[in-house]
Amino acid sequence: MKGSEKETFDDITLLLAEKRTSLAVLRTAIAIFTLPLSVLTILTATSKYYDPFESLHLLIPLVILCIILVILGVYLIIRSFRRIKKIDYKIEQLKKRLNRKDLM
Repeated sequence: MKGSEKETFDDITLLLAEKRTSLAVLRTAIAIFTLPLSVLTILTATSKYYDPFESLHLLIPLVILCIILVILGVYLIIRSFRRIKKIDYKIEQLKKRLNRKDLM
């Protein structure tokens, strides 16, 4: 294996490691996104056991926190997808460059 081929394979390996990291962030973002939905589902299911107007001082901060978590989850999901797409594009460019060198 030539030196430039080894460098290309090293670059691809590094990009794949970055892709794994982006996939881990995506997994975490999905968990962050689903947590508020679960909390709101439980609140809705148990709503007959409490009066929402009496516990409004607890519900408003909880709903605000849930909205913040949903926004954070959506942001991380979009960011992860963009990074994965960019990494895939870079890998394709490196593969094309490697194939051109093989033809020469």
